[in-house]
Amino acid sequence: MIVHSYYEEDPRVRREAEALVARGRPVDVISLRQPDDAREAVLNGVHVTRLDVQRHQGAGLWVYLREYLSFLVRAGLTATKAQRRRRYAVVQVHSLPDFLVFATLPLKLVGVRVILDLHEAMPEFFKTRFPNVRSPFVGRALLLQERVSIAFADRVLSVNELMADRLVGLGVDPDKVTIVPNSPNLDLFDPSAHPHRTFRADGPLRIVYTGALTPTYELDVAMAAVGRLAATRPDFDIRLELYGRGDSEDALRGQAAELGIAERVTFHGRIPIEDVPAAVAAADIGIAPTRLDEFTAVSLSTKVFEYGAMGKSVVASRLPLVERTFAADAVITYPSGDAAALAAAIARLADEPLEREARIAKTAARVRELGWAAEADGYAALIDRLAGDRPIYSPG
Repeated sequence: MIVHSYYEEDPRVRREAEALVARGRPVDVISLRQPDDAREAVLNGVHVTRLDVQRHQGAGLWVYLREYLSFLVRAGLTATKAQRRRRYAVVQVHSLPDFLVFATLPLKLVGVRVILDLHEAMPEFFKTRFPNVRSPFVGRALLLQERVSIAFADRVLSVNELMADRLVGLGVDPDKVTIVPNSPNLDLFDPSAHPHRTFRADGPLRIVYTGALTPTYELDVAMAAVGRLAATRPDFDIRLELYGRGDSEDALRGQAAELGIAERVTFHGRIPIEDVPAAVAAADIGIAPTRLDEFTAVSLSTKVFEYGAMGKSVVASRLPLVERTFAADAVITYPSGDAAALAAAIARLADEPLEREARIAKTAARVRELGWAAEADGYAALIDRLAGDRPIYSPG
């Protein structure tokens, strides 16, 4: 697997890699390296090689492109060198960027099957992430690289039906696309493995968010909702616990100070995936505030699943896939951008214990239906088909 992210922090890549290792197939991952990380490590049986390329969150478009190209070249050289002794059956490239798939060219030339795992729709992502870049040339280039990257791959993975439908609408052969959802790993998000917290057990109403602090997630709206509740419902003693990092952090800290709620908001920074369940277990309500745009209109935050798996009430932006996946009496939703509606949803859950418990039970049941265990079997079977008669074990 080749992924332009920090492997430890990428739940989708980890779920897939560990699912294959659990079924006896060795997996090597080539990923980014943080300054204090060892160049190589073995994590839950997965061999990880980290390259000296770091993310530049919040940088301009051209900085991102230079970073992507640097990683593409280094990853390609690393994979080609490893191929001489590992004799890979399949190489799976995780986007973004889509064109990272071309790092596999030397492997493809010797018969290795190539999968492109499209975590996001890259053209829509860049339009949303860089709204000031309006050049028609950039837009056409993004679409072209997406189509050429897909054509190069032997198989394409998509995270949900809407994303898959988008690909088919672009002319991709439906038989080439397989949906592997971002289902939660219920072995990790297991409420029985953590102390049970009764609602507002220590007095304050604790709201938790686990994820990136970037403009895609409307944490400014969440901050405004907390400010509103702090002013109108002092009985809640509301607290907001943020676990994550990103280029919006400074602005969010400034907003909290302006609203007079700085002491109510805690920025915990990024934590390992293994620590996320405990952070959720210590809260009362989980929020998934996602800004609705053409990019997020075809996405579904895994945070909704993780909160639900841990037996917490969930408040999420009213995105198409949230409404398609969860019943109206399970996850409570609010119109994207509406701080008053978000505040009202939180207050409703706090004030109505019977409704809150009913929603928790229905959300948890739906999450169990969509758990990773069943999806992992289908994903592993796909890898087996692509590997063909290659042996499962290749000596290192």
